[in-house]
Amino acid sequence: MVRVALLLVLGLIIAVAPDPPRVLVFSKTAGFRHASIPDGMKCIKEILGSDFAVDATEDATRFTKENLGRYRVVVFLSTTGDVLDAAQQSAFQEYIESGGGFVGVHAATDTEHGWPWYEEMIGAHFAGHPDIQKATVIVEDRTHASTAMLPDRWDRTDEWYRFNRNPRKVDGIHVLARMDETTYQGGGMPDDHPCMWWREMKSGRSWYTAGGHTKESFSEPLFKEHLRQGIIWASNVAVPAVGKK
Repeated sequence: MVRVALLLVLGLIIAVAPDPPRVLVFSKTAGFRHASIPDGMKCIKEILGSDFAVDATEDATRFTKENLGRYRVVVFLSTTGDVLDAAQQSAFQEYIESGGGFVGVHAATDTEHGWPWYEEMIGAHFAGHPDIQKATVIVEDRTHASTAMLPDRWDRTDEWYRFNRNPRKVDGIHVLARMDETTYQGGGMPDDHPCMWWREMKSGRSWYTAGGHTKESFSEPLFKEHLRQGIIWASNVAVPAVGKK
């Protein structure tokens, strides 16, 4: 009898347990395709674990009001080129401004160059890069969850983008880190070169990191936690710290 009661209680707990918040990882490319996309996809699923349910797609037809409403955050994982049509753009804009979250990784800034709203949302567009090389990232704001684990000067190897404009000069952009162009060749933005930032878009949140070109990025513990915390922040969902459940 006790066993039956226990099973009934456990069944009730399982029945009422809420579904985890969902993340949509979008990796469609209409230009250069990064070989690291599968590594990034695998990494995101790993770092979010059971805290989120992760769906991966390259199908832009999933950008509808109804479908996007299922997700707390949409990650553009090294997307390139024009990947959304006008109706899909409209649905995505409404989703973000109504409280949805956005995370842009690396080539997300090389996406939708002709869409002014997207540029405001992501902050800037890709304008070029030098060869992959080691450089120093100067972390300006360590109060944000996505940079709290980083050292003040973070040395790592990646493909360092320069941008068509300085996102620091865009209203609403909060810069988290910038490049130290004295530590590598070909930076192209010597006066001020932001490489991580966030902003709000009405009720929504947008977070961007320029890292993630290399496959190795997605096995670096610091970069992985940086990315994890960026996704959690953009989702606006409270998630226990690792090991604190």
